[in-house]
Amino acid sequence: MRRIAALFAPYRWQVALVVVLIVASSVVSLASPFLVRTVIDDALPHADIRLLVLAVAGMVAVAAITSLLGVVQAWVSTGVGQKVMHRLRTSVFTHLQRQSMDFFTRTRGGEITSRLTNDIGGMQSVVTSTATSLASNVTTVVGTAVAMAALSWRLSLLTLIVLPPSVWLTRRVALLRRSITSAQQRRLADLQHQVEESLSVSGALLTKTLGTADAQAQRFAATSAELVDLEVRASLAGRWRMATMNVVFATIPALIYLAAGLPATSDGMTVGTLVAFTALQAAIFRPLMGLLDVGVQLTASMALFSRVFEYLDLPVDIAEPAHPVSVDVAAARGDVRFEQVSFSYPGSQRRALDDVDVHVPAGSTLALVGRTGSGKSTLASLVARLHDPSSGRVLIDGVDLREMSLATLAQLVGVVSQETYLLHATVRENLRHAKPSATDAEIEEAARRAQVHDVIAALPDGYDTLVGARGHRFSGGEQQRLAIARTLLRDPKVLVLDEATSALDNTTERAVQAALDEARRGRTTIMIAHRLSTVTGADRVAVLDGGRVVEQGPREELLASGGAFAALAAAPPAQSVIGADLSCGGRAVLMR
Repeated sequence: MRRIAALFAPYRWQVALVVVLIVASSVVSLASPFLVRTVIDDALPHADIRLLVLAVAGMVAVAAITSLLGVVQAWVSTGVGQKVMHRLRTSVFTHLQRQSMDFFTRTRGGEITSRLTNDIGGMQSVVTSTATSLASNVTTVVGTAVAMAALSWRLSLLTLIVLPPSVWLTRRVALLRRSITSAQQRRLADLQHQVEESLSVSGALLTKTLGTADAQAQRFAATSAELVDLEVRASLAGRWRMATMNVVFATIPALIYLAAGLPATSDGMTVGTLVAFTALQAAIFRPLMGLLDVGVQLTASMALFSRVFEYLDLPVDIAEPAHPVSVDVAAARGDVRFEQVSFSYPGSQRRALDDVDVHVPAGSTLALVGRTGSGKSTLASLVARLHDPSSGRVLIDGVDLREMSLATLAQLVGVVSQETYLLHATVRENLRHAKPSATDAEIEEAARRAQVHDVIAALPDGYDTLVGARGHRFSGGEQQRLAIARTLLRDPKVLVLDEATSALDNTTERAVQAALDEARRGRTTIMIAHRLSTVTGADRVAVLDGGRVVEQGPREELLASGGAFAALAAAPPAQSVIGADLSCGGRAVLMR
């Protein structure tokens, strides 16, 4: 509750204004029952036209003033509520962006989306209306109770018998709804995950090729049916409470009329006082129930707040330094050094990297080679600080990456990976995403260097062509070249190439490799080589095995030494599919 209240702290003055408006509106509205009593007991019996006109005018004025105050109060309170929601959404989004890659690899995409949309969306009514509803109902209940006591303290005591059963029933409903709400949000996250998993481009392709559409539909229907059941339970959770309270509320006025008619309890009550008291008694039940409903909403919404605060409380593994070292990006040389670097993935007992010492002089190219799982990609990922080493240091120009701001590091290091990701936007917007200030001429120059300008220019809309979901409008090789162009546009001092030409045909690979060779001039490049043919342009080669560097040096020297690199180079190449015995058992095989 303290954390929820803290959300409103920056808007304390607006909240104070809302409270003042609510109190003023409640105080003004309390005049109505007394005006009614004046009309019935004084103006009408005595035919006092002047008093009657004043009382009626007062009733109209009360209605006008409370309505105007209500409009202003709603305007201010809604604005505060929406600003709180905005800050909460952006805080969660920003905090999640600061999480390491480990978080995203172990968390379902649908779960993240659900918490950002469903959970925060479900909190909106509580954030935008609960504070004002609480203040309004408290003020109204207190003010009405005072007015009722002023009219008849005996009848006021009779009205209070409604409180104990109301509070008890409300507490039970609140706890039940909290449990149901928590289950609902989990099922909504499941549903969101199934949608993303099955209806994305890759998911739809997998479903169609495996013929699992019926199974996916049944799975979705089962989750949806669980949601239906939870919605019904949530709707019915408070119905029996309302039915009970309606009986109680109907009984109280009858008891008041009975008490007013008995000599022992009437105490000479006038008709006007009885009518005014009955009006007040009816008026107090609405805000009283509203006050109890606020308690139900707050208790039920604790499940939503808990899920959102859980994400806000996630520790940041890759944190900004408190006092980052000032680095002149334009003057940076790009000298990269790994000093006794070890790294283990969370939950793993095995070291992915073990005591790695590698120096990549500024402007040189290092090729990382080794069998699958040897640690090549892990070592390269440390340069972009996708992970931090468990021990040791990674330095650029003598500065530990952990002492450098993340924005500066992103300017210094560019990454082109095997798995490209393109935004669902135009080609121009995808490239400009890397450098928002880039001119059209710079964008086209980067595309030319990546050997993809002619492909783009041949499209009907050119650079304004929509690439489609995850870039599936383009072939794999074209996507790879777009990713290369996007990185070249940033002109980083250090390039990390994770087999950046792996998706290209031989002709295009040669063209792009030539462009990359040109782009590597004057900058440091670290290549992850899955095929040894790509290391010919490297100044040095580092061979990894089991997370350790077992050999490093110039390519020719390593070949001549007959060590691990020579053994990899001497291994027979993968058997060509042309003329190969695929043993397909008579099945037709279509290859491209």
